Amino acid sequence: MHTVVLLSYFGLLALSLAYENLALNKPTYQQYPITGPYTSLYDASNAVDGLKSDLSISGGQCVFSGGAERTTTWWVNLTSILSIHHVTIYYMTNNETWGPSSFFTQTFLGFSLYISNTTDRSQGTLCFKDSNYTSSTIPPVVNITCPVHGQYIIYYNERFTGVSYAPDYTSYAYNFICEVEVYGCRPVPRFDGIKCHESCPDPYCRQCNMDTCQGCKPGYQGHLCERECDYGFYGQHCIYICNITCDGCNNINGVCDNGCKPGWKGVDCSETCVVGTHGNNCNNTCGHCLIANDCFHTNGTCLTGCDLGYTGDVCETHCDNGTYGNECNNTCGHCINDDVCFHTNGTCLNGCDTGYVGPLCKTWCDEGHYGAECSQVCGWCKNTVDCHHVNGTCLTGCESGYIGDMCKTPCENGTYGNDCNNTCGHCNNEDVCFHTNGTCLNGCDSGYVGGLCKSRCDEGYFGTECSQVCGRCKSTVDCHHVNGTCLNGCESGYIGDMCKSPCENGTYGSDCNNTCGHCTDKESCFHTNGTCLVGCDPGYVGELCKTDLEFTSN
Repeated sequence: MHTVVLLSYFGLLALSLAYENLALNKPTYQQYPITGPYTSLYDASNAVDGLKSDLSISGGQCVFSGGAERTTTWWVNLTSILSIHHVTIYYMTNNETWGPSSFFTQTFLGFSLYISNTTDRSQGTLCFKDSNYTSSTIPPVVNITCPVHGQYIIYYNERFTGVSYAPDYTSYAYNFICEVEVYGCRPVPRFDGIKCHESCPDPYCRQCNMDTCQGCKPGYQGHLCERECDYGFYGQHCIYICNITCDGCNNINGVCDNGCKPGWKGVDCSETCVVGTHGNNCNNTCGHCLIANDCFHTNGTCLTGCDLGYTGDVCETHCDNGTYGNECNNTCGHCINDDVCFHTNGTCLNGCDTGYVGPLCKTWCDEGHYGAECSQVCGWCKNTVDCHHVNGTCLTGCESGYIGDMCKTPCENGTYGNDCNNTCGHCNNEDVCFHTNGTCLNGCDSGYVGGLCKSRCDEGYFGTECSQVCGRCKSTVDCHHVNGTCLNGCESGYIGDMCKSPCENGTYGSDCNNTCGHCTDKESCFHTNGTCLVGCDPGYVGELCKTDLEFTSN
């Protein structure tokens, strides 16, 4: 509530001269007006006709509301919102002594004054509400200072039933206004209380009075309307919220002239980016989403995940570090030269590393093969599954007859068998035996028999295939298995290395060292023991015919 200033008539006149009476001859309204032949005498417009020389009930310069009513309302329409400084009310005195004895004094008590932009007083400013005056203290002329902006100045009084009023209040509400003067500045931008010719302190003031903005233009706020609306707000009193999809908005009209937030477009940023685009000004293209172009329009996130070979929220990052496929959860195979596989399906574009085959290079070479494109044949491994698919190494060793890491080298230098640890037998003509089992393919050398030619001829035999029979050696074990030589000499009666020649030329016995006796007809004696098989020459006796009879008789 604003302070009421009571001034003398001359004081009011001096103050009023500084302002313009904005209510003079403006449209008016009176609730419950007098009807009939006296309508013009008490018309609502009388209160703004500028006349106040006759304040009597019949002077034709005042308003008179009719009937015994509980409320009375009168207003004047300034026709536009203007800057108001104060209001002066001249009440009917009927040209009589003003005071407790006057009926008009009692009707004036309890009045209210509003300034509003509409005819609804509740939407305006309550400038004054009488609650202290009595019929002895209320003056007939009241000046109310109320520096606000408004279009309607509303006078109101009431006398409700059930409400306790002071004894000098009338039972019903009446209006006996004679003149209402509304002093202020025009047009709206003028404010300086006394001169009404200086501009408002800030160009964004909608209305001002003295040095205070009494309302900012749309889009501005603050004591002097010097600040734009806070980010995200616009319009009158900065109470309107910008479209949430705007990047801020025009502080005056809310237009998204600073652009849209990511994912939106249009003048008011109400349109989402078209399918397949996202981000600021919808300038970004969706990444490789699982469902094509199905990305969130604000940040590009792929709502259903990434297509094969891509990762990240926006699915623009290739699988890396040797991965591929759905969510990059698959590991690349053995691509050649440690190449990275194709990020979508894992294909090794330049082929497989040694020992692997297939489009993904995850399959080992088949058993028995190894190397680049599995084109190499494994060596003689003990087990084909033990041939290493990359370099062909036989992991558990070689089959009989082969050596080396890859078991491709046959035994040599007269060896054969497991790890070539066995020595070949006596093969014919010093041939090398078969490297796997030691067999002499062209037979055995003289003096040896068997598949491996490691067995000497049986006793009594020698030579090729042991087909030769030994001579008359002293002992059959002394017959050399290769050439038949009797190593410890011959049996009695034989000579020669092989003891196959009987003694001759009249000899016999060991090494044919004995001379035959006097056998008949000079027959040779038996070569082994010297016995004369057909008898002795005359004059000799004995088995050997060596005993001379003549010598015996003497």
